[in-house]
Amino acid sequence: MPVRIAMVAGEASGDQLAAHLIEALRVHLPDAEFYGIGGPRMQSVGFKALWPAEKLAVNGYAEVLKRYRELSGIRKSLLAIMRKDKPDVFIAVDAPDFNLWLEERMKNAGVPAIHFVSPSIWAWRGERIHKIKKAVSRMLALFPFEPEIYERENVPVSYVGHPFADAIPVDRDRAGALERLGLDADGQYIALLPGSRQSELDNMAESFIETGKLLLQRFPKAQLLVPLVTRETRDRFELALWECKAQDLPFKMIFGHARDVLAVADAALVASGTATLEAALLKTPMVVTYKVARMTYRLMKNKGYQPWIGLPNILAGEFVVPEFVQDQATPENMAQAVGNLIVDKVARMQIVEVFRRIHESLRQGTGERAAAAVLPYLLPK
Repeated sequence: MPVRIAMVAGEASGDQLAAHLIEALRVHLPDAEFYGIGGPRMQSVGFKALWPAEKLAVNGYAEVLKRYRELSGIRKSLLAIMRKDKPDVFIAVDAPDFNLWLEERMKNAGVPAIHFVSPSIWAWRGERIHKIKKAVSRMLALFPFEPEIYERENVPVSYVGHPFADAIPVDRDRAGALERLGLDADGQYIALLPGSRQSELDNMAESFIETGKLLLQRFPKAQLLVPLVTRETRDRFELALWECKAQDLPFKMIFGHARDVLAVADAALVASGTATLEAALLKTPMVVTYKVARMTYRLMKNKGYQPWIGLPNILAGEFVVPEFVQDQATPENMAQAVGNLIVDKVARMQIVEVFRRIHESLRQGTGERAAAAVLPYLLPK
């Protein structure tokens, strides 16, 4: 009977991480069956999605409350399926608020529960370590400073690096990206990445567009490239363009291809999240921003432990790139900061050098390392 592996991944970044792990596990377990909640990347490598990953693409307290009944129903239904027909292992990819509840119950039912992507307990809500300890059989950590946190609490942990650092070349291929996007080599390009979730577009699309309008005043020959991963986010951005009366300006929406867009960009405005790490690995100078619902921000703002929100700054341990959060995330502030990165060549070179060091520290052969950490729970002792 083939090995059966249940997985849950939410949103685009989790879908990519899970797909990397599935491919690495198939090298050792070619007949393994993978099922649960996942996205198109996972499905492309043979994952059976009982629910799409997009269902979990919600951020912030206020947003989760609006969809609590739906999300709770999905989670209980998946738990019932896994209890009836136990998988050999349950792998939860990110989405800790959704997944830890499932992991604890599967672990108590005798199914090893492996969590891929440490919750950011080093940044905020550190008390979650106690819940993680109860729920998780092993943590797979992406960043080099994370294992120590778990080792102090006797939580089994493996540092696996980040698969994006393996997949993205240390030296970016701008010429190849230009060709794939059909863009001129002598053009000036500014990347706008307002998020992969509908809720992020609801909170940030208009401010990104207004920032773009100001940048076009300063750089009238520039083209604004906007990669969007789903039809829903594209529709939301198109609506915002109409609301901001910017539908005739050179905003070029691109379905997917975020890495190519970042590879050709002179600078980028990026919503805080995994996309900021991709921008750093592609050596793209950026400004990091984030906005959430006001109630969510009031609940979150006093729970942080670090002065940074962007992964590049967190990994560097300093303000390498500018950050603008909530009320500071005005189009004027962001346009000024992005424009400064475009014209200041010395600053750009310094940023690129820091990004190169980050890249090298995360380049660990993540798929193989993660598979090696999972296999002992699957292979005969």
